[in-house]
Amino acid sequence: MNKKKAVLLAATLTMIVSTGWFLAHLHSLQHLGKPAVKTRPIAGSQNLEVILPEQVLDCDSEAIPLAEIVTNTLPPDTSFGQRLYKAADGFEIALSVVLMGADRTSLHKPQFCLEGQGWQLGPSSYSSATVPVQRPYAYELPVGRLIGARQTEANGQRQELHAVYVYYYVADGALISSASGFDRMWRMAREMIRTGVLQRWAYVSYTTCCLPGQEDATFERMKTFIAASAPDFQLTPAPRETPVADASR
Repeated sequence: MNKKKAVLLAATLTMIVSTGWFLAHLHSLQHLGKPAVKTRPIAGSQNLEVILPEQVLDCDSEAIPLAEIVTNTLPPDTSFGQRLYKAADGFEIALSVVLMGADRTSLHKPQFCLEGQGWQLGPSSYSSATVPVQRPYAYELPVGRLIGARQTEANGQRQELHAVYVYYYVADGALISSASGFDRMWRMAREMIRTGVLQRWAYVSYTTCCLPGQEDATFERMKTFIAASAPDFQLTPAPRETPVADASR
């Protein structure tokens, strides 16, 4: 081995060892941040239950049991809260919160959720928006919106049904609605390096169904529901930084 190759090999090995030491040192200093949603302990479990309101506006609710595919796929330290709300006129909306633990892979792109449930997403299915929230003070909640489609059968007739899926991510002092997840990962890495805190992000989603052409009217009703429900379980009313609504895919 000539001198040039030996120097290169030594530099590479030094970089690998240094990087490994840095990551190990960073991990030893890491501690999990506070949840930005209301929780309570679950007896006999390391996980938490996310506390969602039982009634929102004129809607009563019932808890949604966790599907085995969810509990078997996501990391064991993932915490949840899920409820289905029903109004007297037949309107239904599902609210779901996925709270990560020390394993950040609890969170994923929202497109995977809809596609995993059999909804088809087109190239223009994503859009960003804000929801005006008045409690505990007025602010604009950044959200992402996805429209999914699938064929269903009702009364022996085939018809197309659309899902309106609205979501955002919340951590202690931060709110975003990134479609790509890049901004959330960047913030998480920055906070880890600066403070040693692994931000404990919660992934909040609202889902309801409608017929084609009714998406905008349905979204407006969802905005009213979100504005009424979010302050009842969300501990971060507004971000310390400017909200981000990332339209990248």
